[in-house]
Amino acid sequence: MSTTIASAKKQSKRHPTVLINADDLAHLEGLGDGMLRRHPALADRLFDEIGRARIVAPSKMPKDVVTMGSTVTYRDETTGHEKSVRLVYPEEADINQLRISVMTPIGVALLGLREGASFYWDTREDQRRALTILHVAQREENGDA
Repeated sequence: MSTTIASAKKQSKRHPTVLINADDLAHLEGLGDGMLRRHPALADRLFDEIGRARIVAPSKMPKDVVTMGSTVTYRDETTGHEKSVRLVYPEEADINQLRISVMTPIGVALLGLREGASFYWDTREDQRRALTILHVAQREENGDA
C-alpha cells in the first residue's frame, strides 16, 4: 500500500464524512452557542463537525446515517465490546435508558456518521479508542413517533 493511500485511510478514520439533517442544524448550532462558555472545547468540536458536514434535506437523508433520535450500535475496536445508544438532545438524555446527549464527546463524535464508519474517540481517561458504527436505526424503525 502506498504512503498516500495509507495516509488517506488514516485520515478517513480521524475525519469520516459527516451528514447533518437540515431540520436539526439550527437547534445544534444553538446548543453549540450555549456551550461556548461552559464547555468551549466541546462546543468547538461540534462547530468543527458542523463546518465540515454536508447538510442534507430530511427527505434525502440516508437511513444509515446517525441523526437526532437514531439508535446506533457501535463497536469499540480495542475491547470488542458493542453498545447501542440513542442520540438525543440534552433535555432527553438519560444514561439509564441509553439515551446519550449530542452535547457529550461521544454524542458529537457519532452525529452524522454512516454505518461502517470508524473514528477515533478520546475517553475521559485520555485513552484513544477506535469505534466503528455497526448499525443505525431511525426513530420510526425504533417504534417511536
